Amino acid sequence: MTQHYDVIIIGTGAGGGTMARALAPTGKRILILEKGGFVPREYANFDPHTNWVEKRYTPDDTWYHKGEPFRPSHPHYYVGGNTKFYGAALFRLRERDFEAVEHPDGMSPAWPISYADLEPYYAIGEQWYYVHGAAGADPTEADRSAPYPYAPLQHEPRIQKLNDDLAATGLHPFPIPMGLRLGRDNEPGATSSLDLWPQFDGYPDPYEIKADSHIVGVRPALEYENVTLKTHSPVERLEVDASGRKVDRVVVKSDAGEITTYSADLVVVAAGALSSALLFLRSAQDKHPNGLANSTDLVGRNFMGHNNATLMAISKTPNDATFEKTLALADYYWGDASYPYPMGLIQMLGNFNEALMQLEMEQPLPGMTHAEMAAHSLDFWLQSEDLPEPTNRIAYNTQGDVVFDYTANNVESANQLRQRLTDFLDCAGCHPGTHNVDFYLGGMVGIPLGHTMGTMKMGTDINTSVLDPYCRPHELDNVFVTDGSFFVSAGAVNPTLTIIAQTLRVADYIKTEWF
Repeated sequence: MTQHYDVIIIGTGAGGGTMARALAPTGKRILILEKGGFVPREYANFDPHTNWVEKRYTPDDTWYHKGEPFRPSHPHYYVGGNTKFYGAALFRLRERDFEAVEHPDGMSPAWPISYADLEPYYAIGEQWYYVHGAAGADPTEADRSAPYPYAPLQHEPRIQKLNDDLAATGLHPFPIPMGLRLGRDNEPGATSSLDLWPQFDGYPDPYEIKADSHIVGVRPALEYENVTLKTHSPVERLEVDASGRKVDRVVVKSDAGEITTYSADLVVVAAGALSSALLFLRSAQDKHPNGLANSTDLVGRNFMGHNNATLMAISKTPNDATFEKTLALADYYWGDASYPYPMGLIQMLGNFNEALMQLEMEQPLPGMTHAEMAAHSLDFWLQSEDLPEPTNRIAYNTQGDVVFDYTANNVESANQLRQRLTDFLDCAGCHPGTHNVDFYLGGMVGIPLGHTMGTMKMGTDINTSVLDPYCRPHELDNVFVTDGSFFVSAGAVNPTLTIIAQTLRVADYIKTEWF
């Protein structure tokens, strides 16, 4: 028998968890389906070897890139999705990011919506996700309707010195907008009196200080009797009715092969830009022979993941900061006098401790041990725009294997940003010799799976886009897709807050037009 609900939400990441909380007060009968279970709270949450060598929390999947198998580090199959492991940096896209922007390798296309359309929802998302920041400190930030809900994190002494050194050169460092539930802010339900910790980026958080979509979205939604969460429920396919325009069956196939079917008046797909595209592709059927809502062969294409890299600078004085992820720099976001194209964003990372340093570098720098390098390193994350290319895609081959095809673009802008960083490090109290570590988060160098976007992009033209401006597939009537799939361009900031904001906008549309 098929169990019926008013709404089925597939996935519990930034889009699914936020949608669940937004729709829960409507009283509609809501089912949330999550492929995995809950992240176990254990000592191994903090262990670099467990996280980066054993890969305990990453999927045991095999994908193929240019004919070579690899194990992807994303997506994460847990309640909360990738946000259980994210760095909690919650930036807004800049106003110009929604417009057509020229890059050396081509145009970053315009969105069918504007910054003004999302601004009220950015503000709500910042409230829900406990964002700490300083309005006006970022010179590229667009106008805001309200200040950040919480004060910025304070720099520890070595990061404050870096901030002051950068400002003395005429640059404009600013506090990273961070989504954290800190007890000192007297936030409802927050963990109290626990300091932040170095093992942050890419690690789960047993203290539940990170404002992730499990804690902020799913858990509040489950306080309503009309909301049900089913874990370990991977969705195998979506099936349509005789018209071909309405999804009338959501088919779940357990790891043991047991089939369960559900139906709903409305289906929200939020499994992540990679998993959602794969779900649509494997849902091929008579009315949709090329994959669900894929008559134009655009599902899975136009993948974007940012040109990401890390750079470890060796400070002349020790860096004793426990949590250095408090500073960002956007002065080069739109270019400078010598390079008139956007370069991107620089921000601090969670600390490279001795164990992680050993994993990243078999041999330390001459004259230093791994421990000494870790004690003196300032760790930067560089992020440049990745342009949408139809050939950058995720799909299935004829054998049913997942194939991820990706070729980097806009690389010169990323190189220019790295050069700007290395140029001013000497003025910031670092040795001129720095160590670059390309850190792609994909299980294979050159596969940027940390920020996944664009596989079912929005637009007004059915011939050039998969989703309409409210994230409904052009070819379906009762489905919405609220994850990184809808991105038209990537910008050069972390995408999570934009996923949250657009999800809240779509939720308002659903409540107005459907309920």
